[in-house]
Amino acid sequence: MTVRAGREFLALPGPTTIPDEVLGAMHRAPLDIYSEEMVELTAGLLRDLSTLFATQGRTYMYIANGHGTWEAVLSNLLSRGDKVLVLESGVFAMAWGQAARAMGAEVEVLPGDWSRAVRAEEVEARLRADRGHTIKAVLLAHVDTASGAMNDVPAIGKAIRASGHPALYVVDAVASLACMPFEMDKWGIDVAMSASQKGLMTPPGLGFVAVNERAREVHRTAGMRTPYWDWTDREGAEHYRKHAGTAPVHLMFGLRRAVDMLFEEGLENIFLRHRLLAEAVRRAAAQWCEGGALKFNIREPSQRSDTVTTLLMDDPVPLRQYCKEKCGVVLGNGIGALQGKAFRIAHMGHVNAPMILGTLGVVEMGLKALRIPHGTGGVEAAIGFLGDSVAP
Repeated sequence: MTVRAGREFLALPGPTTIPDEVLGAMHRAPLDIYSEEMVELTAGLLRDLSTLFATQGRTYMYIANGHGTWEAVLSNLLSRGDKVLVLESGVFAMAWGQAARAMGAEVEVLPGDWSRAVRAEEVEARLRADRGHTIKAVLLAHVDTASGAMNDVPAIGKAIRASGHPALYVVDAVASLACMPFEMDKWGIDVAMSASQKGLMTPPGLGFVAVNERAREVHRTAGMRTPYWDWTDREGAEHYRKHAGTAPVHLMFGLRRAVDMLFEEGLENIFLRHRLLAEAVRRAAAQWCEGGALKFNIREPSQRSDTVTTLLMDDPVPLRQYCKEKCGVVLGNGIGALQGKAFRIAHMGHVNAPMILGTLGVVEMGLKALRIPHGTGGVEAAIGFLGDSVAP
């Protein structure tokens, strides 16, 4: 017996649910890639992506997922043997560092704890100790979707500046862009990167990099530059050079509609929607945790992200299987050090109250059906919070 007939719902942190409008925008014939319409499509997207990053710098678009876009950043900034400082708060900055090592960089990790965010004071202290300025770049994930940590990007930027160190500040915004406030220029970020499949509500396959002038100056002498990723090559007058060849036309049609939807809703409204829905998830989870079998991975409430919540439990597999096979809700599994020890509820991108409340209801149903000890009233707590917070 199941109750899963109908559309399966993805409650995992990427790829997220794609709006029907975005799917429809891609369902069309290709256009002439040498046409003025193609030129305008590219120019408009690059301009609007700069708005989303909140930067006056240049933005570049790649046919790549987030891992590929990491390489785009590294290859344009580094020479072999350069040192980068990776700020640990989960899987993703660490994986970025592993990519840097494979490409020939020296990688130092500022050790963190997967149950908390990066501490800005520790970043400042490490950079002050680097009197020879051997560290060329600091790598940080704004939100780590494995741990659920939300790092204080502006505070870390202030710490880097306070240290007097010239290292570039480089931030992964894959799990935050278009979901949470992100102010590249205001926060002192030199390079930011993101991808299409989370807050941008578009299928995986597009990566984006935003770059300020300081980083572009470093780029000019970078020894890892290769033709496809190279920023300079993408600044040529011919349109095809913006894409290093044939443009990803249909993904761009989808992204165009997705970005239009973001601007129609308004970024401040989007940020508020994500904050409210995330808090509804946290209110429900706090009730469940009273039973003793579950607990939040991120201990400090202020460090829990507004895009994904990671919950620890001894064996999450039966719960995830029940939610998927019996009810059609796909929860995120634990990854990295949390594999087999956690599950994740995503609340990012094209998501609304019924989607979140439905997901929470299925999780609570699974906890009950599987006789997993849990505090009751999780869904009621989420409804109560939203009922008090969303004005008539």
